[in-house]
Amino acid sequence: MYWQIILTMFVLLDLLQMAVAHCMVHQIPPRNFTLPYMLLNETFLSPFSAGVVESWSGLRRASETKPFLLMNEESFLCCFWSDNNIDCSLYRASMQARKFIPSEIIISASQEIDSNWNIECWIKGKLDLLVCSLRFLKLYLRADLKVNLLYAVSEFSLGDVSTSSLKGSVMVAQCDCSEHDKCECCVPSLRLNYTYIMWLKMMIGETPLWSPLMSVKPIAIVKPEPPLNLHLEMTEKGQVRICWSDPVLMPYPLQYEVKISANSGQNGWQMVEVALETSLAIDNTLLDSSYLVQVRCRNHHGPGFWSDWSTPYNLNLGAEVLYFPPKILTSVGSNVSFHCIYKNKTKIVVSKKIIWWLNLAEEIPESQYTLVNDRVSKVTLFNLKATKPRGNFFYNALYCCHQNRECHHRYAELYVVDVNINITCETDGYLTKMTCRWSANPNTLLLGSSLQLRYYRSRIYCSDFPSTSPKSEVKECYLQKNHSYECTFQPIFLLSGYTMWIEFKHLLGTLESSPTCVVPADVVKPLPPSNVKAEITRNDGLLNVTWTNPVFTNNDLKFQIRYAVNREEITWELYEVSNAPRSAVIKVQKLCVEYVVQVRCRELDGSGYWSNWSRSAYTLVKDIKAPLQGPEFWRIIIEDPARRQKNVTLLWKPLMKNHSLCSVSRYVIKHQTSGNTTWSEYVDNGTTCSFPWTEHTHTITVLAMNSMGVSSVNFNLTLSQQMSTVNVVQSLSAYPVNSTCVILIWTLSPQIYVITSFIIEWKNLNKEEEMKWVRVPPNISKFYIYDHFILIEKYQFSLYPVFAGGVGKPRATDQFTKGGYENENNASLYVVLPIVISTSVVFLGALLVSHQRMKKLFWEDVPNPKNCSWAQGVNFQKLLEILLLGKMQLWSDGVKSGCSPAWWQQSHWLALAEPAPLAWSRKLSVFYLRGLLNPTPV
Repeated sequence: MYWQIILTMFVLLDLLQMAVAHCMVHQIPPRNFTLPYMLLNETFLSPFSAGVVESWSGLRRASETKPFLLMNEESFLCCFWSDNNIDCSLYRASMQARKFIPSEIIISASQEIDSNWNIECWIKGKLDLLVCSLRFLKLYLRADLKVNLLYAVSEFSLGDVSTSSLKGSVMVAQCDCSEHDKCECCVPSLRLNYTYIMWLKMMIGETPLWSPLMSVKPIAIVKPEPPLNLHLEMTEKGQVRICWSDPVLMPYPLQYEVKISANSGQNGWQMVEVALETSLAIDNTLLDSSYLVQVRCRNHHGPGFWSDWSTPYNLNLGAEVLYFPPKILTSVGSNVSFHCIYKNKTKIVVSKKIIWWLNLAEEIPESQYTLVNDRVSKVTLFNLKATKPRGNFFYNALYCCHQNRECHHRYAELYVVDVNINITCETDGYLTKMTCRWSANPNTLLLGSSLQLRYYRSRIYCSDFPSTSPKSEVKECYLQKNHSYECTFQPIFLLSGYTMWIEFKHLLGTLESSPTCVVPADVVKPLPPSNVKAEITRNDGLLNVTWTNPVFTNNDLKFQIRYAVNREEITWELYEVSNAPRSAVIKVQKLCVEYVVQVRCRELDGSGYWSNWSRSAYTLVKDIKAPLQGPEFWRIIIEDPARRQKNVTLLWKPLMKNHSLCSVSRYVIKHQTSGNTTWSEYVDNGTTCSFPWTEHTHTITVLAMNSMGVSSVNFNLTLSQQMSTVNVVQSLSAYPVNSTCVILIWTLSPQIYVITSFIIEWKNLNKEEEMKWVRVPPNISKFYIYDHFILIEKYQFSLYPVFAGGVGKPRATDQFTKGGYENENNASLYVVLPIVISTSVVFLGALLVSHQRMKKLFWEDVPNPKNCSWAQGVNFQKLLEILLLGKMQLWSDGVKSGCSPAWWQQSHWLALAEPAPLAWSRKLSVFYLRGLLNPTPV
C-alpha cells in the first residue's frame, strides 16, 4: 500500500483542475454531513485504451462486488448527486473528462442513505490542526480497513482554482480507525485562509472505495477552545459582571453565549444570553442563590463551530467579597478609591457595616468611607507613598471587612510606584552629542515592569509647560553599573527643545513621570581649560595661575580654581573668578610649599555644567623674599687656661620656611669688639660657629641669607666680662609634672639693669648628650619645658638673664623640688575647709531649732475642720513638710548668693505648698515675716 501512497504525491495537477471545473465539489459546512462512497462494476474494470472516456451506470454497493486491484495510476471519482440520483465518473491521468447524463445512474434515496459517509470536520482551538471524523452507516470496521485523506492546497477560492495556483503535489494524511465505528483524519500545519480540496480513499482488503471531492477554507470551520477564568467583577457603580478570558488570540472577533442555570435542586431552570464582549452584567439578586454560569464562543462575523461550554462557575461562591478595581497601579502622591461588596455567608452585608483595613494592620479612618448605595462601600486613600517590598509582595493589601472585624481572605491589591524620576542631560564640549541620565530604585520596581524614555523634539526652544505627546519616540537607554540609565542623542539640534519623560509599563497599566524639556545649548559641559600653569610670585608672595580657555566657548565664562599643598592627604581650597583674562592671583598663607592647582569653567549666566577639572599644575619652591629675620642663637663658653682665653661656640636653630622665605643659602656672623673692630664670616652648611673671646666686650649678630638678600631683623648677643658677674636671679626651682614636662620657677632680686630675655639650659647629667636651650620672654617667672625626662636620673637646669650689655650670672639647680609646687597651689584649701565645716554645723543646729518652733506655732493656728469648711480634706501634716522643705531650699539658695533678710521676704516660698484659701496663706505669711524660721545667713 505504501507505494500506492507515494504515487499519490505525483498526480498531475491539470487533472485535478479539470475535475474541479466539471464535478460537483462539496463545500464542507461547520457541522456534520453525509457523502456517498462508490465501488466500480467488474465489467467496467477492463483495460481502457488511451484517450477513451468510459462511463459506468452499473455502480454497485461495496457489499455486492468482489475485490479488484487498483490501477497503477491515480484516480478519483467525479460525481453529481441528489436525493434520488447519482452520476459518477472515474478520472485517471490517461483520460479526458466528459459530462454525464443523469439518467445513466438511478439509485433510490433509501439505498443512498445506507451507503453514506457521516463526516464532520473542524479546526481545533489552537488553529494548527484540521480534524475530520468519519462514521460509516451499515458498515462495520474491519481489521484490514485503511483510510487516507488526500488534499491539495490553493491560495484562491474554489471558483478561481487553476493549475498554476495549486501549491505543490497532492498530499496524503493517514487516518486513525482504532475506535469501533469511527475514523479520525488530521491535517497539520494549516493555512487558515487558503482553499483545501480533499477526497477520501478507503481500502477494505484490496477493494477501493472513493468519496466525491470536498473543499473547505479552514478559517470557516474553527471550533474555539471554551472561554477560561470565569469570575465576578464589580463596576464603580456597584453593578456585578460575570467576566471571562478568551482561550487563545483568535484572528477574528468572537461572540459568546452565557448560560445561567439553577442547580439540579431548583427544577433545572436556565437562561441563555448573547454577549459580544468578555463580560456580561448580571442582576445582583442572583448572588443570593446558588446559580451556575457557563460560557461558550464562536466566530462573530463568519461561519464556525460553537466551542464547548466552559467549566461551571458558582455565583454564590464567587461573590463572597468583590472589589472594584481588584488591583490598582498608581504613582506616589496620588489619591485612589476602592469599592467593595461584602457577603457574609448567604447575605450581602449592608455598606454602613463595612470597615476597611490596610495589610490587616492598620484600620482606615471612617472619615475616608463613602456609602455608594446600601450594598457598596467606597474608601479613598490620599497622598499615597511608595509601596515597600515585603518579601515577594510588592503591593499593599486592602481588606473589606465586617464591622465585627470579620475579614475574608480575599483582598484588593494596591501598587504604588515612585515615578518621580529626574532626567539630567548634558551636551559635550564639542557640541556634537547630548547624553541624558536617569535612575530608578530597583527595590521599588514591580516584577514584569519595564522603564523606557520617550521624547519628542520641538523646532526651537521649550514650551513654558512641557507635556507628553502621542507622537513621541522611544529612546534606547543602557543600564549602568550604579543602577542608572544612559541615553545618547546624536546628532543634536542645539536650539531645539527635547521634551522627555520616563514611561513605566506593567500589565496593570502605564505610568509616566513628569515631562521635562531640555535645550542642548543650555546644558553644555565645556571642555576643561588647558595649559594651566602656577607659580608663587617673588616679592609679593602670591599664587599666580594662568590657563587657556577651551574651544567652542565664548568669553563669558566663570572659573573655579582649586589649590592645595601637595601632600598625601590633599585639602582643597576654592577660589572663584568671573570674566578673568585667562589668569588669577590668589593670596596664600604658606609661601614655601609646593602647591597643586586645577581649573574648571562654565557659562557665566549659570546655564550648563562645570567642566571637568583641568590637568594639575604644580608650583616650584623658590625664594620669595629675603629672610624676615635671622636665627635665634646662644653661646657655649669654654675656658682655655693654656692660652689664657675663652673659646666661644655659637649655636642657632635653623630658620623655619615662613621666616626664611623660602630657603637659607648661608649664615653671616658679624663680630664687633670693644675696640670697634668688625669682621664677618660665613657658614654655608651647619648651625654652629666658634671663635676666641679675647676682648672685654664682644658683640655677635647672626644673619640669614638667600638668593633674595639677607635678613633685616636679627638677634644680637653681647659677651661682657663685667656683666657676667651681675647676679639678679635669686632662686630657681624645677618641678616635675610627668615624664614630658618640667616646670621651672624663679624669683629675681631687685636690679637696675633691664633684662631683655632669659635663656634656659638643661641637660641630663647621667648621659653624655648635648645641652638644650630655649629663649623665653623677660616678663615671666614660670616656664614649662617639654622634653623627654627620666625622673630617676639627674638633670641640671640653668637660667641666664640676658641684658642689652651682656649676659648675667646664671642660677642653676641639679635636682627636682618634691611637692613644693603642689603645696603652693593647694594652700588655700586648708583655709577654706575649716570654714565650710563650721558653717555646716551652725546650719544644722539652726535647722533643728527652727523645725521645733515652726511645728509648735503651726499646729496652734491650724483651723478646726469641723468649724471651717475649706479646711476639710486638707492634709496639714503634708503642708508643713512641704513648707519646711521649701524653707530649707530657699535658705540654701540664699547662703549661696549671700543674700540679706530682705531677699527672704521677697521669696515666694509659700508657692511650694498645696493650694489653700487666701486667709490661711496670709496666716502662714505672718509666721514667716516674724522671722520664726529665718536662720542667720552666713
